Amino acid sequence: MVVAEDLQCLKAIALLGGCAGSVWLSSQTFGKSLDISPQTASRRLISLERQNLIVRSMRADGQYVAVTPQGEAELQREYAEYSRIFSQKKERSILTGTVISGLGEGRYYMSIPHYRDQFAGSLGFTPYPGTLNIKLNPLSIQIRKELDTHDWIDIEGFTADNRTFGAARAIPCRIGGHPCAIVVPTRTHYPEDIIEVIAGCELRKALNLTDNDTVEVEVAHD
Repeated sequence: MVVAEDLQCLKAIALLGGCAGSVWLSSQTFGKSLDISPQTASRRLISLERQNLIVRSMRADGQYVAVTPQGEAELQREYAEYSRIFSQKKERSILTGTVISGLGEGRYYMSIPHYRDQFAGSLGFTPYPGTLNIKLNPLSIQIRKELDTHDWIDIEGFTADNRTFGAARAIPCRIGGHPCAIVVPTRTHYPEDIIEVIAGCELRKALNLTDNDTVEVEVAHD
């Protein structure tokens, strides 16, 4: 577990742009920004490096520091915990995860008229033929499980062209202000860390998303 002092230091590096790449950093200026001595700032940087939360390199003009993927994951966990605290206060849940590519099945199923009509009637929008696949972070997996206690919208299965299409359930949500819904097939076992989201538009284009981008899914409680 990362101690609070190191986490504070890690957050400060991220705010300087350390998640996007290496940033120039001196122990003196960094310590001043955190109201600690340069010696203490240096010790914290060494501690973060030992925990593989940052990488440091020396160049002609000084020290450069970048947040590692492991460090970014720590910050995401901290963020998710705060999001959960305040989402509970506002009677909503926030799921956080990264965009991943699917197998293309969502495009097929969201193109079937009987599914589209049911979703349109229940959710208030006609779904774009495709889904946004999101891999949840560890804390959001638990939040997603807790959503099972809330009211979901049932989507009935049906038979067409001598083929049976299974039932599903959906719960309304929002991503970047866009009305959406998490969709779960009732007969298919889906990995607990993956969710599929539908919307009235292509979310990847509307929100300029690519694989590995971080997104927040807001689910309002009744």
